[in-house]
Amino acid sequence: MSRYNLTTPGGRFRAKWDYLWKDHAFLRRWFMNAHWLGPDLVRTNQPSPRQLAYWKSQGIRTVINLRGSERDEAWFALEKDACERLGLTLISAPLDSRDPPQPERIHRARELFRTIEYPVLIHCKSGADRAGMMAVLYRHFHLGEPIAEAIKQLDKKYLHHREGLTGVLDYTLEKYLTEVEPTGVSFVDWIDSDVYDPKAIRAEFKAQWWGTLLTEKLLRRE
Repeated sequence: MSRYNLTTPGGRFRAKWDYLWKDHAFLRRWFMNAHWLGPDLVRTNQPSPRQLAYWKSQGIRTVINLRGSERDEAWFALEKDACERLGLTLISAPLDSRDPPQPERIHRARELFRTIEYPVLIHCKSGADRAGMMAVLYRHFHLGEPIAEAIKQLDKKYLHHREGLTGVLDYTLEKYLTEVEPTGVSFVDWIDSDVYDPKAIRAEFKAQWWGTLLTEKLLRRE
């Protein structure tokens, strides 16, 4: 049974309280880290119910949550409730921020961009790392951009820091660009091949100590 019964005043208060303080929503009240990547997709940090209502007024029809599916946490309870009330389609498609993406998750993203109803909002918690990786996949699969161009979605202007553990996302894409793309193999074919080994890539990657301090201790990235 969920900890958050939004049908009661007490349950809704508890959800809002936990969302505000445990999920650090107070930091996102006026800063959404929002960026349109084209006419039909915007990337943001975790949206509040009020922000979801705003995004619906801007034409958004689908919300893709990259944090996890059916989680018994305040942010998910409030987001699911708000999407149901607003008539927005909510899709949970979790990604990792400290590991190379698994092939099935890349294929899931590719299929979503083929089939979802646009315009769409994608979000993680901060809008920096998982949202950045999903934005790379959107620009590559949906807009047809090469990875060399799409990788720009992992950038400090979106609050992504490659120096910490989250830099494994950059490292994975750069490995493709330097070692694989010159051989003529497409990104998706590389992902599907036996050569693509997320565990090995994760072991190869070395974060800088101060970057890890920044992302894990100071920013406390999810």
